[in-house]
Amino acid sequence: MSKRYLFILRKPAHSGVYAQEMLDIILTTAAFDQAVSILLLDDSVFQLKNHQYPETSDMKDIAAFFSALEIYDVKDIYTENESLQERGLSADDLCLPVQIIARKGISELMQQFDVIFSG
Repeated sequence: MSKRYLFILRKPAHSGVYAQEMLDIILTTAAFDQAVSILLLDDSVFQLKNHQYPETSDMKDIAAFFSALEIYDVKDIYTENESLQERGLSADDLCLPVQIIARKGISELMQQFDVIFSG
């Protein structure tokens, strides 16, 4: 039986290997036909920001890895409205479509999942 997984990301794109490791876990979970969703909070909203130039700091392009999510049927990507606003971003600044939810709706969203993995 398939379970519903929610991965909560909080760190920025280029915070060491953290973002890459989390994406590896997400893709591995999805590869085993599990229902996977992602919630971007705090500085993790920068992981989807358009026009990143990680090669200047010898880092991988995390936004490009997010484009592989569709291949694994990971289509539900959420972000918190307040996290975007506090960082001067909007949905138009992101490289993938996201579902924007208010901070007060986070706990209700989390109740829809069997497994929550926060990193």
